[in-house]
Amino acid sequence: MREKNDKPIGILGGTFNPIHHGHLRLAIELYERLDLAEVRLVPAKQPPHREQPSVSSEFRLELVKIAIMGVNGLSVDDRELRREGPSYMVDTLSSLRQEFPQRSLALILGMDAFLDLYQWHEWERLITLAHILVVNRPNSQLSDQNKTMQNFLKQHRISDKKDLQSEKFGKIWIEKMPMLTISSTQIRNIIAAGKNPTYLLPATVLEKINIYKLYH
Repeated sequence: MREKNDKPIGILGGTFNPIHHGHLRLAIELYERLDLAEVRLVPAKQPPHREQPSVSSEFRLELVKIAIMGVNGLSVDDRELRREGPSYMVDTLSSLRQEFPQRSLALILGMDAFLDLYQWHEWERLITLAHILVVNRPNSQLSDQNKTMQNFLKQHRISDKKDLQSEKFGKIWIEKMPMLTISSTQIRNIIAAGKNPTYLLPATVLEKINIYKLYH
């Protein structure tokens, strides 16, 4: 049996505006399926590929903390909120690599994000800092239109997930799993319309949103 500190650390970034059950089920299922040491949820301060979140970093961080309180295997990492400038994932992984030079790191991405990875800042460096865990829906076909990412996948894809533990970085693993079709945009729109988003996100998170009138 492997010691916990030999297992990969999963990294799940996002604006989490707000965090919801889709994020949380994804994180906990990968933690259990791939025998990860933990999954770190990393809220972005200034996402480079989308508009600035409508709610402050402090509130979004607090909502993540509330959502994962008491949940084994999930933690929050605020390093992007403490860093100035755009929240580039390559900087986040570089920081984590300095902190954990001997550990396996694994960046978690949905298939849509993976296929757009070539548009990210210094994207080719990501695989030199961490593995990439790509989550894809069962029976979904990989797009063959994006030759750049197809070639990247062929170069780094593995067929044995044990390689995620034996190597520190450099591998791509595709995990097929159903994902909850919940979005933060959907929740924000429901709240703004004065409707009820119960069961889309943790009750404790919704309570905090209502107390501070977030997204109203």
